[in-house]
Amino acid sequence: MATSVLVTRPAGQGAALLDALAAAGFGPLHHCPLLELVPLQQLAPAQRQQLLDLDRYQHVIFISTNAVRIGMERIDDYWPQLPDGIHWYAIGDATARMLRERGLSPLTPGQKMDSETLLLLPQLQAVADQRVLIVKGEGGRATLRETLAKRGARVDELACYRRRCPQLAAERLPQLLRDEAIEVVLISSGEGLANMLALLSAEETTKFRNIGLVVPSPRVAAMAQQAGFDNVVTAANASDAAMLQALQQWQAGD
Repeated sequence: MATSVLVTRPAGQGAALLDALAAAGFGPLHHCPLLELVPLQQLAPAQRQQLLDLDRYQHVIFISTNAVRIGMERIDDYWPQLPDGIHWYAIGDATARMLRERGLSPLTPGQKMDSETLLLLPQLQAVADQRVLIVKGEGGRATLRETLAKRGARVDELACYRRRCPQLAAERLPQLLRDEAIEVVLISSGEGLANMLALLSAEETTKFRNIGLVVPSPRVAAMAQQAGFDNVVTAANASDAAMLQALQQWQAGD
C-alpha cells in the first residue's frame, strides 16, 4: 500500500533517504527541510586560538556530519597535516564515515547515537585535566560539555555553523501536509520538530495530531507526545537505515 511520506532533512542532505524510501516502495515522497544550516564565516579570536592549539587537545568530538564537513574545513586552514595523539570521536555512523574518509579512526557510541552513550566510552571516563574540543553548531544540548567538565576535563566548544528555522511561506507547511495527504513525517532532530511546531499554529498542530511521526530518539518522542502527537514511532537513531526501519514498523502497525 502506498504511503505518502515527508522527509525533513536539511537541504542537500535528503537524497539518500529519499532513494532508500523509494527503493522500499514508499511514495509519493516529498522533501521539505525543517532545519537550515548556515556556516559561520568569521570565527571569534578565542575559536581561532582553539584551532591553533589543536595539538594540545587529547579528545576531539564531532557532533554531526555538518560538524565534520564545516569544522574540518576550518581545521584544514590551520593544520594541513593533523597532529598525532588525539582521540577522535563521532556521534553517528555517517559522521564516523566522513572522518574515516579523512584517514582518521573515530570512536563512536554504536547504534544508539547520542551524547549519553558516547559518554559511556572508556576513553572519556578518566579525563581530569585533559583537554576536550567539541566541534558543533551554535547552541544545542550541553550534556557533553557539562558531564565532561564534571569529570574534571577542560572542555572547549568550536561552533562552526548556525541552525535556524527555514523561512517558509506562512501556509507552506500546513498546505503541504493537507494537499499532499501526508501520512507520516520523518523528523531528524529535536530542533527539526521544534521548527515544525513553530511553522504550525496551535490549531493546525491539533488538526494534524494523528499524522505519523518517525523520530530519532526517545527524547524527541517525548517532545512530540508533549506537543499532542499521538502516532509516534521512535527510530534507533537518525541514520537513513534506522529511519527506514522505523517507517516500516510504523506502516506494519498502521
